[in-house]
Amino acid sequence: MDTKAFKRSLQHSENYHRKGFGHQVEVATQLESEYQSDLIQQIRDNNYSLVRGDVTIKLAQAFGFCWGVERAVSIAYETRKHFPTERMWITNEIIHNPSVNQRMREMEVGFIPVEAGQKDFSVVEAGDVVILPAFGASVQEMQLLHDKKCTIVDTTCPWVSKVWNTVEKHKKGDYTSIIHGKYKHEETIATSSFAGKYLILLNLQEAEYVADYILNGGSRDEFLAKFSKAISAGFDPEKDLERIGIANQTTMLKGETEKIGKLFEHTMMKKYGPHQLNEHFQSFNTICDATQERQDAMLEIVEQELDLIVVIGGFNSSNTTQLQQIAIQRGLTSYHIDSVERIKSENCIEHRQLNGELKITDNWLPEGKIVVGITSGASTPDKVVEDVIEKIFQMKTTEALV
Repeated sequence: MDTKAFKRSLQHSENYHRKGFGHQVEVATQLESEYQSDLIQQIRDNNYSLVRGDVTIKLAQAFGFCWGVERAVSIAYETRKHFPTERMWITNEIIHNPSVNQRMREMEVGFIPVEAGQKDFSVVEAGDVVILPAFGASVQEMQLLHDKKCTIVDTTCPWVSKVWNTVEKHKKGDYTSIIHGKYKHEETIATSSFAGKYLILLNLQEAEYVADYILNGGSRDEFLAKFSKAISAGFDPEKDLERIGIANQTTMLKGETEKIGKLFEHTMMKKYGPHQLNEHFQSFNTICDATQERQDAMLEIVEQELDLIVVIGGFNSSNTTQLQQIAIQRGLTSYHIDSVERIKSENCIEHRQLNGELKITDNWLPEGKIVVGITSGASTPDKVVEDVIEKIFQMKTTEALV
């Protein structure tokens, strides 16, 4: 399938929409009332710090909703206003935040059901309105919806579209796309659908395995078994690693993506020599600015004197997980929660560990004066952050009264 031609054809269809519907002002007021926070603005204005009683809150200087997320949510709200009575669906969570997705349900936007790991599009009928989320949708899903004659509203973040353009360039030059990402993540699923040959790598360790295979060979069967869920159909490591290009899921750790790119650049230079490097290796910067800014701000805040840090964001939010990873790498006590409801009574907190498991920790707030760092992923509204901060203040005030 010529994915580039299909995308161009789709974008010229009268049933395809990539911008709002003229309700920006009305929607902006609604979004401000539902998701923004006067307290967070006050902390920003006070040099990202606030002291109340025994608690000092230190906010990271970049956190929360990014431009791409704001845009996607705004277009989704506009879509419901423009089509007030039509049946409406979304192919996945609009963003990785439980409160925002709950609002979608309250607005009677249906989520495509998933059966045995597969989306069931049989519920969608001709004339239905279908929203593509900020992470995008696969070419196959777009084709299916187009064939069903649905009205498609595409809120894909332009940074994600930039990655799609990169793998299209790899395909055109007969390069295999090495995608730094999570093969189950909907953004990476969409990106790989635009690629030709591809290999998805989770981390530097997997990249080192592949680099060693390129230089020294190895067991083909072991390679294919190891990456069975992360390669294109018919992948042959003997042939398909001769020419490679680097791309990434936009929410991965910037530093790790850069290390993976450098590793493969050096690997191909060592194998083919500097004069033939461009024939065997391509790299474009596809790291999202917002992801990079939030990671840089996290790297700064973990250098401060903190008793602990709370990382707020959806449990399936990749960019939030990367922020948590920075705190853990620094040996800082940290808790990843998705909402204030995770903070239970009697100083008990339920939080997500890096391995994805939930853990309950008692007495997580130290007694006496404390300094708490706060950050949040790019899909987290300021209002959610405010709720967490107010809960911490409340608990420490109760402690002082006991």
